[in-house]
Amino acid sequence: MGSNLSSKNNMNTLIGNTLRIGVFAACIIALLGGIWYIASSAGSSLPDYTTFHQGDASYTTVEGIFKSVFALSATGWIQLGVIVLMLTPVMRVVLSLVDFGIQRDWLYVIITGIVLLVIIVNSLVGVG
Repeated sequence: MGSNLSSKNNMNTLIGNTLRIGVFAACIIALLGGIWYIASSAGSSLPDYTTFHQGDASYTTVEGIFKSVFALSATGWIQLGVIVLMLTPVMRVVLSLVDFGIQRDWLYVIITGIVLLVIIVNSLVGVG
């Protein structure tokens, strides 16, 4: 009984730390990208926010975001921070799935698996 409680506390700690580290990392990445963006565009003309411009479509796909990160683009790093922030709760679902599997709680494994499947399918379908 004590071992099961200790295992549960360890998994809760892991899930909590994953959420904290994910949000912190996303904030740091986006903040550094934002500072870099502001510093690199200092002195240039002010952007026109009265009308929407589509701009560069490379920042709307995961592949485009990673290409811009490797090309050392400030906007790519901001977008990477957003991706890390979006993946943080998904990691929580994955860790919960593992935890329920270890506990052999099959009802919650099925429910959590369905939630994860819905997230994955919506992410893939939403890209196209």
